[in-house]
Amino acid sequence: MQKVKKDPYAALRIKEFNIFLIIRLVLIFGWSMQFIIIEWQVYSITKNPLSLGMIGLMEVIPAVSMALFAGHIVDQKEKRNLLALCIGLFSLISLGLFLLTWPAVVSGWSTKTILYSIYGFVFFGGFLRAFFSPTIFSLVALIVPKKLYPNAATWSSSTWQMASVLGPAFAGFSILWIGVHWSLSIVFGLVLISFGLVFFIKKKPILNPKIGEPVFQSLKEGIQFVYKTKAIFGAITLDMISVLFGGAVALLPIYAQDILKVGPQGFGALRAAPAIGAFLTMFITAYIPISKNAGMKLLFAIFGFGVCIIVFGLSTTFWVSLLALFFSGVTDGISMVIRQTILQLKTPDHMRGRVSSVNSIFVGSSNELGAFESGFTAKLMGTVTAVVFGGTMTLITVITTGIVSPSFRALDLRKDLEEHEKEEPLI
Repeated sequence: MQKVKKDPYAALRIKEFNIFLIIRLVLIFGWSMQFIIIEWQVYSITKNPLSLGMIGLMEVIPAVSMALFAGHIVDQKEKRNLLALCIGLFSLISLGLFLLTWPAVVSGWSTKTILYSIYGFVFFGGFLRAFFSPTIFSLVALIVPKKLYPNAATWSSSTWQMASVLGPAFAGFSILWIGVHWSLSIVFGLVLISFGLVFFIKKKPILNPKIGEPVFQSLKEGIQFVYKTKAIFGAITLDMISVLFGGAVALLPIYAQDILKVGPQGFGALRAAPAIGAFLTMFITAYIPISKNAGMKLLFAIFGFGVCIIVFGLSTTFWVSLLALFFSGVTDGISMVIRQTILQLKTPDHMRGRVSSVNSIFVGSSNELGAFESGFTAKLMGTVTAVVFGGTMTLITVITTGIVSPSFRALDLRKDLEEHEKEEPLI
């Protein structure tokens, strides 16, 4: 039997998936751009570092607290129209922030009123964020055949990485060139473009057999499924631990200013390095199949991430630090693609919203908690010790998981792919 050659661009041959990627690129570009502009504006009017922390808090509280409920709603509703609704509401946030930075509108307003209004829009954005993740996750599964999930996960994750790198970078330049107000008009325009593009994707069937199921019963079923499915529970737990203890990025200002002494430009390079590494993962995972020995590959990727964090923590040379962060992005990118593939293949269609929401709670909250953990341990132990401690805890977690969970170590997704291939012809 002749071996079928792997097509790294298979998912890109589906027209609707290309439209989906453009929507995701434009939307995340605009979202990340908006976050940077708002941070700049808030600090400009308050000159208080605490006000910056409040932005993150205002977004994460509704995002995490609403996640499970959002997952339930997503599983009950048609996904294309739900995404259109989310983007439409997000455009109102962008328009509101645009108006709040227009002197003609806010002249006579107190600084406190403007600040609280910005926080209000950010809070509403966090509420929408709870719906975006499960909606996008569920929609991908309805656009591409199951046999192409690993390839689709690669392109989708990489698109997200690219947008989250380019958005903040462009925001910095646009603030310099045209100011905060007109930079936000670009964001508003990008959101409107993504809104228009959604309607080039056809409406999708609702695959949930339990339409109208009581909310709490639905949420309980989602949590139980994640807990009982060892592959999913293991993947998201590992990711959560690595994000929680590998939060070296939160301490980058200290490294840039006091340890490496490289100034703002060096700080920018250090911030960009992990994201560039993760983006390049696209080219690695598009050509190298990740379904074979997926469990071991995930363990090795997160182990590699932990080693990179330790090297970064101990380094006093800029280029060594830069390379360590770059490879931390590569390994993190690989683990993200494998995790997304596990979630896509192991989750039944009718539970995708809820499973994605549980994943969002695990990983989303650990980002903020990771930043807090890094700051707290740095205060207690010193910056270098804190980063090395975080990397070491990641290694211990990986080794422990590998020892106590032989089923996860032996996880292989080839059979899942073969079964799906038999079920569904490639469109």
